Amino acid sequence: MKATKIKMKSGCGTSNNLLEIDSIYLMECEQDGFYKKDKVYDYLVKSNKGIQVDIHPYPNLIPMTSPSPNYEKYVKSSPNSTSIDNLLSLPRE
Repeated sequence: MKATKIKMKSGCGTSNNLLEIDSIYLMECEQDGFYKKDKVYDYLVKSNKGIQVDIHPYPNLIPMTSPSPNYEKYVKSSPNSTSIDNLLSLPRE
């Protein structure tokens, strides 16, 4: 599966904060479309299949949880030499 674009939360269109991603567009899955970030998190935790960001070097998504008190589920891409997470470099809708 590939993550090809993101939708940010209302009012956060230019943010570079992973927690402000609302949903992620996934392709090459049962049904292409936008999926809420917590659903992508759940899929990654329960499945043995990976999701790659559709930007070179195609890093895998990693499930994460924000610190207390919220413990918000989100995803990020595996680290590489870029200064910003590759997920945040995807086109935005």
